[in-house]
Amino acid sequence: MKKVAMACAISASFLLLAACNSGDNETVAKTSSGDIKKEEFYEALKDQHGEEVLYNLIITEVLSSNFEVDEDEIDEEVDSFKDQLGEQFDMWLMQEGFADEDELREVLKLSMLQEEAVTSDIEVSDEEIEEYYNDMKIEKEARHILVEDEELADDLKKQLDDGADFAELAKEHSTDSSAEEGGDIGYFSRDAELVPEFLDTAYELDVDEISEPVQSQFGFHIIQVTDSKDKEDFGSLDDMKKEITRTIKNDKVDQADAQEKIQSIIDDADIDIKIEEFEDLFEQPEALG
Repeated sequence: MKKVAMACAISASFLLLAACNSGDNETVAKTSSGDIKKEEFYEALKDQHGEEVLYNLIITEVLSSNFEVDEDEIDEEVDSFKDQLGEQFDMWLMQEGFADEDELREVLKLSMLQEEAVTSDIEVSDEEIEEYYNDMKIEKEARHILVEDEELADDLKKQLDDGADFAELAKEHSTDSSAEEGGDIGYFSRDAELVPEFLDTAYELDVDEISEPVQSQFGFHIIQVTDSKDKEDFGSLDDMKKEITRTIKNDKVDQADAQEKIQSIIDDADIDIKIEEFEDLFEQPEALG
């Protein structure tokens, strides 16, 4: 399933909140004990989800005035979910809190607007695209040892260089679930849901080569590629260029820079919220001196 770089969630109740009018006293439910009015319903939803709903609605409006998401792109994302989920698609929508496909499309639109905002000025060269494409034609098999401490990682690498058994060290020291399998994570592709640091390193290694410790958000990896094989019936570069470019851009995103870009767009939008309890929604805390 395609990655959505800047994920957000809008539940069915969120969109109901957006549609409600606080001044409307229409009955939305009747019971033998009394009626529920739309205003009462609105207030309850506002108290529970109002801040997140309002934030998402404003961000969508602001980003839409600065960036454009083609409906065809949203169609592609939805079709990707449908292709992989098959008959389970409707059940998945319900489990994720979406009333229907339209709500999923709203989430995807906001996510893709955010993605465009933080990647629009990131450059990707033809050489990078071609190299990534060539890597995508190959499947790698690898194992790794993941530890939190750099000093331990350096020590384990030295032990491996001196002939220690990789699987045994993984079983003893690795902190992830692959430890039970001696660090084996099986075969994977260049676009697998693995951290970029791991993938970049694995695709630079020859079979049986062991990497130096590589840091990611999870700790320090020592990686050994155990096999490499070509994929069959692989698509053309022209067909895959757009998606490859998008993936490379997302891999280059620095989260701190991304937050600054979004905040800068928000600051320039001159947002004035008229609901008293949410009027400080976009105010930034003062820096500590």
